[in-house]
Amino acid sequence: MDQDMVMRARVQLLGANRRVVGGVEGLRIYRLLTQVAPEVYGSKLAYVLVEASASSLVRELPEQRLALLDEAVAVASALDAANPYRTTVLAKAFAARRELEGRQTHEL
Repeated sequence: MDQDMVMRARVQLLGANRRVVGGVEGLRIYRLLTQVAPEVYGSKLAYVLVEASASSLVRELPEQRLALLDEAVAVASALDAANPYRTTVLAKAFAARRELEGRQTHEL
């Protein structure tokens, strides 16, 4: 792991002055930092993945949306059961996935 990249990502979080950084920037930051400290950043990554799956960038791309939600489920599932955010982000990821699957079924 490139420690300079990790340090830059942490500095960007500090500079963002927000509880959770969203969008493409948030995905990049949390994907990197989750590799270093999954219990600290994994719930934020799962949250941002669910948020990204509803963005206008992928709204008409069901396969990409599903991939983002599958990643969110995997990240949230990997969190320790004692993690206070695990249940919440896992429930959001599953709910978003069910909603997407329901829409796909109705469109057929």
